[in-house]
Amino acid sequence: MPLVEILAATLLDILPIAAIIFGFQYLVIRKKIKRLSQVLIGFVMVLFGLSFFLLGLEQALFPMGGLMAEQLSSEAFLPTLLEGAQRHWTDYYWVYLFAFTIGASTTIAEPSLIAVSLKAGEISGGTINPLMLRLAVALGMAFGITLGTWRIVMGYPLHWFVLGAYILVIIQTLRSPKSIIPLAFDSGGVTTSTITVPIIAALGLGLASAIPGRSPIMDGFGMIALACLFPIITVMGYAQIAAWKERRKAQSAALSQE
Repeated sequence: MPLVEILAATLLDILPIAAIIFGFQYLVIRKKIKRLSQVLIGFVMVLFGLSFFLLGLEQALFPMGGLMAEQLSSEAFLPTLLEGAQRHWTDYYWVYLFAFTIGASTTIAEPSLIAVSLKAGEISGGTINPLMLRLAVALGMAFGITLGTWRIVMGYPLHWFVLGAYILVIIQTLRSPKSIIPLAFDSGGVTTSTITVPIIAALGLGLASAIPGRSPIMDGFGMIALACLFPIITVMGYAQIAAWKERRKAQSAALSQE
């Protein structure tokens, strides 16, 4: 898609947002916008920034994600089969390793997660370590994407995995420290943002297209759902482990004083 077409489409997406903001400001609040020139320049930057980002997705991230999935699952790359033998799910171990590493690395670099982790560390007064929070989310994302690729290889229905993950989330919600629950659910949402979603979607669709008997529509989608759920699990798990260590430390201190 040419840049001019992307600019026009992005402008149509931004105009309703600008109309609502300026409409409320001048018609409801009835006050002038402070530093109007800076605000207008900011909207122009958003327009060009989103347009270049979308162009980059079309020309780089989407093709590369699909190409990696296709190459890693091609018969020329996979282990050689004996005559009459069927392909086993363990033959796709490079696919699982790539899914795990790309999921963890893109999550660590996710701008929205960095912002949330820094703000959580600031508000908690240092109780929440921003780096540990990002690592916990990255581990959950990596596991979720790896599980999603394994599901595509095996051809299992998505709802089994989503249902099982939600049951685990509910159990953890009942047993986790109350202060971490809202942050855990937000952490699951911010992971599926500008960097991770394009690569995850391209990987799932490319893998489903490359494996015989898989449908890109039926099997290629659904990885983003797992990528949202498992960071919630790992963040609450991290909080549960930290709370358990604090209880052990308090018990040891009490016993030493006796």
